[in-house]
Amino acid sequence: MTVELQPRGLVKRHVRSFVRRDSRLTAGQQNAIDSSWDHYGLDPQDNMFDFESVFANASPVILEIGFGNGESLARMASDYPHYNFIGIETHKPGVGHLLIEVARRGLTNVRVYHADTVTILSQCIQNQSVSGVHVFFPDPWQKRRHHKRRLINIEFIQQITDKLCCGGYLFIATDWCDYAKSIQAMLLDERCLLQELNHPDQTDIAIPDRPITKFESRGLRLGHEIHEFRFFKQQ
Repeated sequence: MTVELQPRGLVKRHVRSFVRRDSRLTAGQQNAIDSSWDHYGLDPQDNMFDFESVFANASPVILEIGFGNGESLARMASDYPHYNFIGIETHKPGVGHLLIEVARRGLTNVRVYHADTVTILSQCIQNQSVSGVHVFFPDPWQKRRHHKRRLINIEFIQQITDKLCCGGYLFIATDWCDYAKSIQAMLLDERCLLQELNHPDQTDIAIPDRPITKFESRGLRLGHEIHEFRFFKQQ
């Protein structure tokens, strides 16, 4: 049976941060979805999840927003088996590719949403339930008239802050300079977040090493500087 995935959008939002792409799935990606979605896939309509029940353990949960082809997420899940990882992605081939990697590596600590991030944050993630949030190389929407489509805005940062447990972290990376300046200003204005440099090393939550992503490699080839931001929620 072929599993048909459609990005769910349960929350009304005037401007989306993504454009639906109708890229064709490979046979391997479709097979991965058909064979493993019932186990690894999460349904936004199920509303708030109890992550201890989902993973059958109480390990810290790391949320990756917009995981692309999923290779970096799969590698982190393999390198950090004591963390649970939840990925959110609207691009169906990326979901299929991640599930291929999950099977190849024999991972048990990964779950996936094929949905809009705004929907998931609003409907499915309980406040103070997540130990870390990764946002690596989100679409910079380069043209000024498209800046309103950028995922990372004040409302987004406030939502993420609410979802983080005390001592949890937000880890953002971008190769787009003006986006980086905007992100930094918004993070510094969020009073509940403290930059890693100023954070006392007294937390049980260690930030995983970040593998190089596909979009990062492209940025480096173009000579772009990589900007990283690590902020902790104050306890």
